[in-house]
Amino acid sequence: MTKQEVCDFIREVGIIPAIRVSSPDDAHFAAESVSRGGIPIVEITMTVPNAVDVISHLVKFHPKMLVGAGTVLKLETAQRCIDAGAGFLTAPGLNPKIVEFAVKQNVAVLPGALTPTEVIEASEAGADFVKLFPCAPVGGEAYLKALNIALPQIALIAAGGVNFKNAGQFILSGAAAIGIGKDLIPHEAIERRQRDRIRELAHRFTLSVKEARELMAARKESVVSSKALEKCEEKAVVGHGKEH
Repeated sequence: MTKQEVCDFIREVGIIPAIRVSSPDDAHFAAESVSRGGIPIVEITMTVPNAVDVISHLVKFHPKMLVGAGTVLKLETAQRCIDAGAGFLTAPGLNPKIVEFAVKQNVAVLPGALTPTEVIEASEAGADFVKLFPCAPVGGEAYLKALNIALPQIALIAAGGVNFKNAGQFILSGAAAIGIGKDLIPHEAIERRQRDRIRELAHRFTLSVKEARELMAARKESVVSSKALEKCEEKAVVGHGKEH
């Protein structure tokens, strides 16, 4: 995928599963499970043993899966992930050097930020999306909505504490996508190799995002219709006045 195609795909799917497990085998199992559950995007964090090799393997054997690298904190690591085929780079915080590096490499980059100043700095550095982290514990949906209203030109991803109960609300509050970890990929499901459980969770989160987006579209349509009706009524009043 090109950088633009990666960004479009993230917007389309709306969910980025963060895989943070204790072994390469667990990472492969988790990635394949969420993909089969309808979420063809995974973020392999650098805390996974041999994470770069996992990325390389998934890119090679799962060409329809968008594989990204998470918790990328150093330029050397960023280069290794890109060489392995990572479609995007992300981290819990903002390192302008990594953002600028990704921009030069024409690779999508999703740095983490929390305050309005950090969000703006990330955007100005060239971020394609800014991952608001940790989103739920600090302000939640109301905080993201306030940032989205103040900075509508910056695409925000809600991550950190996102679960099934609040996923739809983050979308309704303006999140371009959501990042989900253990609530989508429970440690117990990994240990017991409960593929069906992860698939079901993936389906539920996908449906939640879809329903939230449909509600947003309906609300926008309603607003547009109301404004159009108001204009028609205004013209009718003006026209009636001219007749007299």
